[in-house]
Amino acid sequence: MNLRVLVLITATGVAITLSAVNFYFQHKWYDVMVTFTITIAVSYFVFYYLIEKYIYSRIKLIYKLIHNLKLGRDLRDALGEHVTANPIDDVEQEVKEWAKQKKSEIDDLRKQEKFRRDFLSNISHEFKTPLFAIQGYIEALQDDDMEDREMARQFLEKASKNVDRLSYLIKDLDEISKLESGEIPINYSKFKINDLIKEVFESLEIKGKQYKIKLIFKQKYDEGIIVYADREKIRQVLVNLIDNSFKYGKEEGSTSLSLFVLDDQVLVEVTDDGIGIEEKFLPRLFERFYRTDTSRSRQIGGSGLGLAIVKHIIEAHQQTINVRSTEGLGSTFGFTLQRAKQTLPFPNIPVLKS
Repeated sequence: MNLRVLVLITATGVAITLSAVNFYFQHKWYDVMVTFTITIAVSYFVFYYLIEKYIYSRIKLIYKLIHNLKLGRDLRDALGEHVTANPIDDVEQEVKEWAKQKKSEIDDLRKQEKFRRDFLSNISHEFKTPLFAIQGYIEALQDDDMEDREMARQFLEKASKNVDRLSYLIKDLDEISKLESGEIPINYSKFKINDLIKEVFESLEIKGKQYKIKLIFKQKYDEGIIVYADREKIRQVLVNLIDNSFKYGKEEGSTSLSLFVLDDQVLVEVTDDGIGIEEKFLPRLFERFYRTDTSRSRQIGGSGLGLAIVKHIIEAHQQTINVRSTEGLGSTFGFTLQRAKQTLPFPNIPVLKS
């Protein structure tokens, strides 16, 4: 409600009250009209001055402060000072919106704090495990004084493996940190994704045989599909996803890779027929150190950062990655890449309409 309207209503109420009292005692309509006119005029100016000086001006100041805080200094300076004509109603709305915004920010901060605590707990555990193992092997060698050569050799090999695990952890953490800060540039180039997949398959063929898992490139193309991305980063994505399928696959199983051409993107899917993932775990799957099966993950090894690195690389390309899975049947990880314009058209290639 506008200030003048509010003051006029208040003054009218006072004038009517005094006029009624005057009529009760005098019973003269002329005196009533004079009383009403003088009272409404005096009351209006008195109330307007008092409310403007001691109430309304302070409400406007509060409104301006809240409004400027919401906008921020840069945007406020660009727009200039903002004073609403009706701050009483507007300040209520501003306060409600501000309170809602702050509640949302507090909720986000709580989530970030929980994530920070979980991250510190996980990284502490990840580092303590190999460090304690190394410490134990060294103490055993010191106690034995290297008399049992065979045992010393075995302990040194195990200590070396734990040192390697620490190195992987530090390397992966450093890589994620650089990806997040943008220190690692994305070197875009045009290349055939088919050829890269074949190269990755060849490099992981021996490892696949060790896990007794067969690698399958589902589609066969007469012509290559050209994408625009960082070739070495996408190689790392493919290696991490396929390696993950080895760790959680089943013996005598398979890992297949499929390509689907979209309008301006290429969808790459890596599918395994392993143990699968419960649906409740899927939203957190790309978090650092997050493991759905902790006991088995520890036995398998790895830094626990592979999927987090994959997510950062794909997002650095301004593309998306997703996962769908059924427990006991397997999982499918899919990510998109920008399709180079020169690839149009491709016969004999399955095209998905977006």
